[in-house]
Amino acid sequence: MTAKLVLYLHGFASSSQSEKALLTAEYFQQHLPQHQLLLPDLPYTPLEAVQCIVDVLQGRIPDAVIGSSLGGFLATRLAQQFQCKAVLINPAVQPHLLLQQHLGRYFHPVLQRHYDVSAEHLPQLARLAPEKPAAHSLIKVLLQTGDEVLDYREALDFYQHCQLDVQEGGDHSYQGYANRLPDIVKFCQLA
Repeated sequence: MTAKLVLYLHGFASSSQSEKALLTAEYFQQHLPQHQLLLPDLPYTPLEAVQCIVDVLQGRIPDAVIGSSLGGFLATRLAQQFQCKAVLINPAVQPHLLLQQHLGRYFHPVLQRHYDVSAEHLPQLARLAPEKPAAHSLIKVLLQTGDEVLDYREALDFYQHCQLDVQEGGDHSYQGYANRLPDIVKFCQLA
């Protein structure tokens, strides 16, 4: 099989060292070493995060994008832009509204840098909002109803024309994520 480029995007106030990112990297190392998995450490401010994605792609088009929470929001935009497969894990639908409750200073553990998330970043996020995916979309959405951060029903509505996989219970981190990696790989046509 031809080597493919896969991009994993973590959520807000997370990093490439998050549990899901590490599980994804480990799975690819063990089962799909022929593919290139990019796990960028995204800055916590919208325009810097977008620029980081542009920089890490270096003009290449990903074959698939995996995104969690805010990373799912950004992955949706990339899937639409590049017409590539995307798997979203408990994706944020309207992060510009959600982050109103999370303004303040954050420290990125990998980049070793502080980020001030302020009200001026909210309109930037709103402008980054992807279009509501149409029928026969290239997007699969993994949701757990017990998500304590995001209301899964917003994603259920926004991604209604995508392939939806809703599990009862769970939480925002997506319980049992490691067990879903074979499904993710299959949907993205990586194996």
